[in-house]
Amino acid sequence: MILLVLLINIGGFSPASALELRGHKDRLFAYPGILSVSEGGTFLVVDYDKMRDIHRRDIEPERRVQSKYLSLGVKRQSRLALHEANGRAIETGVTGDYAGARFAVIFVHGRGGDQRLGMNDYTFGGNFNRVKNLMVLNGGAYLAPTVKSFDDAGAADVRELILAGRAPVVLACASMGSIICSKLANDPAVVPRLAGMMLLGGAPDSAIVKSAAVRAKLPMVFTHGSDDTVYDWQDQKTVFDRIQQSAKDYPAQFVLFNTGSHGTPMRMTDWKQALEFILSR
Repeated sequence: MILLVLLINIGGFSPASALELRGHKDRLFAYPGILSVSEGGTFLVVDYDKMRDIHRRDIEPERRVQSKYLSLGVKRQSRLALHEANGRAIETGVTGDYAGARFAVIFVHGRGGDQRLGMNDYTFGGNFNRVKNLMVLNGGAYLAPTVKSFDDAGAADVRELILAGRAPVVLACASMGSIICSKLANDPAVVPRLAGMMLLGGAPDSAIVKSAAVRAKLPMVFTHGSDDTVYDWQDQKTVFDRIQQSAKDYPAQFVLFNTGSHGTPMRMTDWKQALEFILSR
């Protein structure tokens, strides 16, 4: 277990400070096995088994996880909010107090989703319930907006959500939602407000290598399934490699789920490990 210390000052979170996150069901959500680790620990290959990690974990496969993976008291601190921006209302699931949060996670879903995907306690092995609990336990906030389009308008909506708070934000983008991460990686108002980015089964975009976020050495975590038929993991690994090569000791990590599919990162990403990696940089 990594033991670190979170440092807060009037200006907010200091990325150079160390971090300690209180855990939540860490044994259940820790990676089931590490098959290989590169020198420096930047590229991890994680054991994934569909029978074990879906069929034995869920009561109804991919629909309802076993109750031992859940802590539903967090529902009392969750709500649906409407954030007005750009002439329209952004429907956003919120857990915790964004206005007073020490840090925040904003999760951007992929195509065909909405805020319900990131707020559902029961799907994806209970992993979204876990991140909500982690944030509440650590004085953070979790937001899951409905992104209506993966273009400049959608990016503008997420931009306003980031700028509406005062907490440093970990922007986590899944699947096609990674287009929003790529767009905001060049926004001069957004980049200083970010603590880091996470790309979960994201669309490879080589343009991010030359973005303002990468020039600022913004910490990044990539998680991907090796059998993803939507976005090839090797293409995303190429982007990751180029980011690492852009600066000495670039704070980036790639977690590959061996035999995992496109949805595996949302089920299997260890949020505590990823957030500690990002927030301690």
